[in-house]
Order: sequence, then structure tokens, then C-alpha cells
Amino acid sequence: MKTVILCGGQGTRIQEATGGQKPKPMVEIAGRPILWHIMKWYAHHGHKDFVLCLGHLGNSIKEYFLHYEALNSDITVQLGSQGNIRYHKAPTEADWTVTLADTGLEAMTGARLARVRRYLPNETFFLTYGDGLADVDLAKLLAFHRAHGKLATVTGVVPHGRFGRVEVENDRVVSFEEKPRGEGGGRISGGFFVFEPAVFDFVSTDASCILEREPMNKLVAAEQLMMYPHDEFWQCMDTYRDLVLLQNLWDTGRAPWRLPSES
Repeated sequence: MKTVILCGGQGTRIQEATGGQKPKPMVEIAGRPILWHIMKWYAHHGHKDFVLCLGHLGNSIKEYFLHYEALNSDITVQLGSQGNIRYHKAPTEADWTVTLADTGLEAMTGARLARVRRYLPNETFFLTYGDGLADVDLAKLLAFHRAHGKLATVTGVVPHGRFGRVEVENDRVVSFEEKPRGEGGGRISGGFFVFEPAVFDFVSTDASCILEREPMNKLVAAEQLMMYPHDEFWQCMDTYRDLVLLQNLWDTGRAPWRLPSES
């Protein structure tokens, strides 16, 4: 089962960390890009086939994965012999498959999804953002999605007043409002979506297509969007302050997404 990760945004609110030289998903926590932490969580749950939707400074993400084995292994290089490199220990991520797809510098989230359709088989898939960490039980999320039989599931998390608010009745989404003002009640969209292939009927390759607007509202109108409630940890890395928070959680041993192998 494939996992699509949106990695194309410009990250204008976290330039203190990017310096304008790297995309937000490549900002590091504990010496690893936040993108790696997200992928590690999915891989831990058995989902190791990724499609990354690249945009702003996407080549830096390509370079990271192109050189991943060399950067994470001991190697022997025979100088003067092109291509003669011996890797002494494969990284634990050696069984990951990563498709790196250029989806446009200016494309919005819905367009990015639509533009990677050719890399997805005609089956259920995950989608999430390249800047949000959580300890979502992916097996339970997937079981919830399959049980309700609708086209789409969004993970609803405790609100922080800055993100798309989700209102539900009996787990069915009845309203999806992008970034409402103020605090208010209800949950917010935390990403960690599960989609059926028919979701592609709701998105467009047009660069202006924003997944969280017309496509989501059409799914709501069709009664095809459900919410999986997640009450545990979730944190978006939207600003430098968020980055400091996530790094502090890791440094103090309180990072809920940290796996036993990373202790």
C-alpha cells in the first residue's frame, strides 16, 4: 500500500530554519529531516512504498535519497575506478521504495496529488503532509477506513486554531473549513488521510486545485468523507517555534513518534 507525502510547499513561515536553501520537509530534527521521521513512522507500520510530491527546492530531496545509502553506511571507494564503491552495511531503510515526482513549483495540494496518479495503483492509499508528526496507529486508521466504506478518511486531532476544522456527526464529516479564525470547538485536520482511487475524480491537475477546499467540500457534500479521531500526539512544524518544540521533545526523551530502535 503506497503512501503519498506532500513535500512541495515553500515553508515561508519557517525560513529561520530553512534559510531559503532547503524545503521545509528537509528541516532536521535530531539530525534527520522531518520527512524521514514521517516516513519512518509509516515504515514501522509496514508501509514502505512512498510517493513524494516535490515542488519548491525539490532537487534537494532528490539528492538526499539518491545519496542515502552512501550517507548512511560505511563505504570503500576505489579511487580512479568510476562506480567501484562497496557498501559495508545497508541502512535499515534499505527496503523502502521512494518515488520522487516533480509536481510543479506553484501547484497546490490537490494538483500535486492529481499529478502523481500515474504512480499509484488502483487501490487504497495513504496521504499526509511532509511537515506533521503524530503517533497515529495506522493499522487502526486503515481498519476504520475500510469499515465505513466511504472514499476518504481524515485524521481529526485536537485543535490549535490554525488549521482546517472538521465537524462530524457519527464519524461522518459534515463540514470541512480551511484554517478557521479563532479557537472554537471541534477538531482539526491533522493529515494522515486514507483515500480510495475514486478520490481522483474530485481533484484536478490544474495548479490552483487546493485539496482542502473544493475537493474536500465536494466529498463532504457527497457524504464520502469520514473522520478518524486521534486524541494522542500530533504536531505540525509550521514555524520555527514548532521546530524548537519538536526538537525539545526528542532531546528530553518525550517524542511520541520516536521508535525503540531510535533510542
